[in-house]
Amino acid sequence: MKRSATPLLMLAPALTATGILVFFPVLNTLWLSLHNVVLFRPKSQPFVGLANYVEALHSQAFWDSLGRSVVWVVGSVSLQFLIGLGVALLLNRDFRMRGLVRAIIVVPWALPSVIIGLVWTWMLDFNFGILNQIGVAFGLLDEPVAWLAQSGTAMAAVMAAIVWQGFPFFAITLLAGLQSIPHDLYEGAEIDGANAWYTFVYVTVPGLLPVMVTALLLRMIWVANSLDLILVMTGGGPGTSTQTLPLHAFLTAWSGGNYGSGAALSTLLTLILLSVITIYVVRGQVDG
Repeated sequence: MKRSATPLLMLAPALTATGILVFFPVLNTLWLSLHNVVLFRPKSQPFVGLANYVEALHSQAFWDSLGRSVVWVVGSVSLQFLIGLGVALLLNRDFRMRGLVRAIIVVPWALPSVIIGLVWTWMLDFNFGILNQIGVAFGLLDEPVAWLAQSGTAMAAVMAAIVWQGFPFFAITLLAGLQSIPHDLYEGAEIDGANAWYTFVYVTVPGLLPVMVTALLLRMIWVANSLDLILVMTGGGPGTSTQTLPLHAFLTAWSGGNYGSGAALSTLLTLILLSVITIYVVRGQVDG
């Protein structure tokens, strides 16, 4: 009995911390989503059942923010993956100072999102931003562009910032996957006369596929839940052109003071992500 209880005792501090920091907030969010909790009426919190969910699903703002979230996740994660894959293939080659380059690549991933948001906001500034100055100096732009103040460019500008932040994750993860592929496979492909493209398609991609799928799933979840970068750079504007679903839920709760509706929106986002994860896991078990 002592031996069987030892693992539980050793896990108890971690489980306690997880319960306090994760499960209690989740349960509190579920409770809030079933009540009409408004900041301006703190003593009145009547039970409303699924009314907050019904209101959210009938709100055009919910569907608009969900559509922007899809664009935000699919667009940014796809670009991060493609750039990270290209960088990983380059870093897998032998060249001078390769270790230093690998260390520098990690820098954007190591910086806090708030710092990255501020840096990119300054870079994209209409009057003093370096991107506008370079664009005008080299004739790429006729005049400075208000990247973050126009609905047609704001989302692309914010996506550029998160792509710069996130591609090192794919680069390092896929590099580790490349180094785990047996070199014998490449030698066999070379003996069979396969060119670089066929070697990539029939040797590299199959060897990287498990790592690719896992990295894409993790990064998709992280980006779908992220709001700090958008909050720092645009605040969801101009208008609501960069307001994704997590940011919509955050603003509903904290700026609007409606914690019940904000909790319902957050729960709906969680259910959507859980659905995607479930489909991935089920398909993985079927394929396995």
